[in-house]
Parts: sequence; C-alpha cells; structure tokens
Amino acid sequence: MSDIASQFKALQDAAPRMRQTTAKERADRLRSIWNALLERKDDIFKSGQEERRTNDVDVAAELVMIKGELDFTIKNLAKWMRPVRVKNSLATMGKRCEINYQSKGVVLNISAYNAPTAECIVPMIPAIAAGNTIAVKPSELAPVSAQIMQEVINKALPADEAQVMQGGVEVSQELLKLPFNHIYYTGGMTVGKIVMKAAADHFASITLEMGGKSPVIIDETANLENAATKLAWGRVMNAGQVCIAPEYIVIHESVKDKFLALIKEKIEALYNSDGSGLQNSSYVPRIINERHYDRIKGLMDDAVAKGAEVVFGGGGDKADRYIEPTILTNMSEDMDIMNEEVFGPVLSVVSYSNRSEVLDIIAKRPTPLAFYVYSTNKNNIDYFLQNSTSGSAVVNNNCIQSGTNPNLPFGGVGTSGMGRIGGYEGFKHMSNARSVVHQPLDKFRDFLVQLPPYSKRYSDLIMKGLK
Repeated sequence: MSDIASQFKALQDAAPRMRQTTAKERADRLRSIWNALLERKDDIFKSGQEERRTNDVDVAAELVMIKGELDFTIKNLAKWMRPVRVKNSLATMGKRCEINYQSKGVVLNISAYNAPTAECIVPMIPAIAAGNTIAVKPSELAPVSAQIMQEVINKALPADEAQVMQGGVEVSQELLKLPFNHIYYTGGMTVGKIVMKAAADHFASITLEMGGKSPVIIDETANLENAATKLAWGRVMNAGQVCIAPEYIVIHESVKDKFLALIKEKIEALYNSDGSGLQNSSYVPRIINERHYDRIKGLMDDAVAKGAEVVFGGGGDKADRYIEPTILTNMSEDMDIMNEEVFGPVLSVVSYSNRSEVLDIIAKRPTPLAFYVYSTNKNNIDYFLQNSTSGSAVVNNNCIQSGTNPNLPFGGVGTSGMGRIGGYEGFKHMSNARSVVHQPLDKFRDFLVQLPPYSKRYSDLIMKGLK
C-alpha cells in the first residue's frame, strides 16, 4: 500500500504544473488517450467478450461515445478555459468582474464494471480538460479490462499526471484515506455513502453516479408497439447492467395485457430472430460474475415465492452466468425486487387506474437516476414530469440520454447521485469556479466611498436600497 501513497504524492506534486498547461497541451493529452485506445481496439473487444460476452458492435458503440465526448471537449476547451466576463452590479460599477475556471488538483475516479472502458475514460476527459492530475481505480470485477486500461493510460499520459491503481476493496479503502481534491464514484448507494464520508474528511468535492430504480410510465395513450420495442432493448441491453436501464413499469390497467403480449414478441424478435434461443444470441450478454448471478436470481425467486407471475423468461444458467430476459407482473411491495436495484435483465410490471397512483408508487422508492414516460397525451406527459424528480428524463424512449449528446449534463439527484458530467458541465464540475474582481486604480473608478466616516450621500444610498 506504500506504492499507493507514493503514486498519489507524484500526482499531487505534478498538480501545480498541470494547472498551468494551455488548452492545446490539454487537448494533446486527450488526443493521446484516444490514439492509445484505438491501438487496443481489438483487445478491448476481446475483453468484452471474455468478461460479459458482449457483441463487438456494442463495445464499438462504447468507444464511439468516448470519442464523441473527446472531440467535443477538444473543440471547445480553449473557449471554456477563458475567463468569463459577468455583468456588474451597483456595488461593482467601474470594476471588471469575471469567473476563472481553475483546476481542483488531484482527482480520483473509482469506476464500475458494466462499461469498463467508458467508466475509466469518460470521467478522465473533464478532469484533464480542467487541468487536474488523476488516479483511476478500475473495477476488479472486470480484470481484463482493468489491465488494458492501465496499459492504455500508461502509454497515453505521464506517470505523474495519471495513475491506474488496480485491486479490490482494500485498494479503494487506501485511496479514500488520501487527500484527493475531487472524487468521482460510479456504483451503488452503500459504497456511495462511504465515499461521501471519506471525502468529508478532506473536504473533497464529489461526483456520485449511483443508479437506482428507474421507473417507466406507460399511459393509456401510448404507442404500445413502439414502447414494447424500445423497452425490450433497454432492459436486455448489456444484460440489464446499465445504470439508466428501466427497472420497473407502471402501466395503465387498460393497456397492460396488450403491452405484455407485445413485449414478449419484441424480445423474441430482437434477440432470437434466428430461432436458436436467447441463450445462444450474440446480443444477450452475461452477468459479470456468479455472485451477481445469485443476487439477481434470488430477487426473481423471492418475487415468485411472494406471488409474482412470470410472463416471460424466469430461468437462468449459473455456469454460463446467463439470466434469461424476464418479465414479471402481479407485483407487491413486500418483494425485494420492488425495492432493490436489479442491474439485470428483469423487468417488473405494475398497473394503475388513475395517474395520481403513479406518483405514490414512484415515491415509495429512492429518487431515480432516470425517468421514462411513454405517452401521446401532452397533459399527462407534463403532469408526470412536473410532479417527479430524477437525474434525467426521456419521453417516448429510454437509455438515450447518457453519452449521446455532450450538450446534455448527466448525473443523479439525491439517492441516485450528485454532480454532473458531460461537456461543459463536466469541465465546470472538475474545476473551481473562482470569482475575480479587477479594480482599476484611476481616480474616476477607484472611489472608496464605502469607507467610514460615511458621507450623507453614501448613507442615503444604502438606506434607499432597503426600500
């Protein structure tokens, strides 16, 4: 563990130098990361196949998402780094007021396993753009990817600007003892609380992206075939191991049966089009390990034991780490699956008769990272959006709001997280917004009327401000 302390010290010592880098120098570092990633593209594909049985196209899409964020940041970085002039108030008349975005120092990124390349690299982009040094802790649950990330980052950046620290919980614990200036964490709420407490010891700022139970509302006016197609994709994608994946559906009782019939058809059409079986599909990935397989299967079994009806799927193969895409209905609040994030390809369905019930159902669970509404009724859409809170929301689609548009900030709220990433918002979140006021010294603008003894004119002006 002494190596961790010495690696951190190197990053800390280099932070003042990194703060002084120009936009071009930072952009060159970002380009270097992409070039190193591209050289290892085939290895990244193989790691996805080995760890999660992913399709190469899906991993390529992950790399395209990274490239989009890199390109956007490189294009706009010089503008973001310039001081931002702001308007004067009465009290600052004659002065120049601006905001300077200054690096925070040393950033720690504790990443997750479900998209191991993006989870390591995407938070690095705003961290480096803002002029920070960074330590990356890849997930030990994706060890092949973690090793590739270490080799990529070691090749792309100097060792005193970026370090990859592999290992399990013990490494994370040692890292959290160190005085990082900002911590970016992706994972569950239990560890998120530990990260927050550790950050408080050093007054570090934090970004937490913690997922949760993201609801889907389908009202009586929804295009059901459209909704069924998109939700079949959104829940089975990456075997449900997606932070913004739909977790449960709240559907109007009048369209429930039709929707259930449709989503069964769509799962088969998307993932078993050749009739060889869902388990043999190259588009259905595997659960990351047996522990998570047991956890997900346990949630399914608990629900069934308490009265849930299996509409589709319900099976699994532990040796293959395969959870069959599953639809459950007849849900009740005492089922663990209704209160815990599944992070697997299992979708629970509950019905409602009037829209006020929907808000009550959602309010029983932690504030979600994502919120989805399927409807063609503007009044209903506005009602659900205005009376709910979430990190992000999508109308008539799902899972398209993250990594697709760097102009959209992404993050959670409350129990689903805090802070934002993506484009300019990510850059700002990894920076200290430093207010700077420039006072000219010429006699026309450097007046000190606010100093005692107060003149009658100044006193009258201040008192007038109370009216």
